[in-house]
Amino acid sequence: MSQEKYIGMDVHQATISVAVMDAHGKLLMECLLETKASTIVDVIQGLHGTLSLTFEEGTSAAWLHDLLKPHVSQLVVCDPRKAALLKEGNKSDRIDARKLGRV
Repeated sequence: MSQEKYIGMDVHQATISVAVMDAHGKLLMECLLETKASTIVDVIQGLHGTLSLTFEEGTSAAWLHDLLKPHVSQLVVCDPRKAALLKEGNKSDRIDARKLGRV
């Protein structure tokens, strides 16, 4: 059984919507976090396996990248204007987090 996990984060100033999926795209967990370093790191450290994380460029992107890079195997910061998957279908923080987990 694969221990790969794909994490999508929709990042805002006060909160972050998080979606965690397995290698088959099955949703394993969703949560809403306070945008606070200790809270975010605690959640990431609580996940086991090979972690791939994706979130969009934004005002917190550099800070979040530096905070989480040591805790994941792969980290992608994407340009939302160029990520076609993010433009399609319904939009909400939860949906965007799920889509980012699939990028």
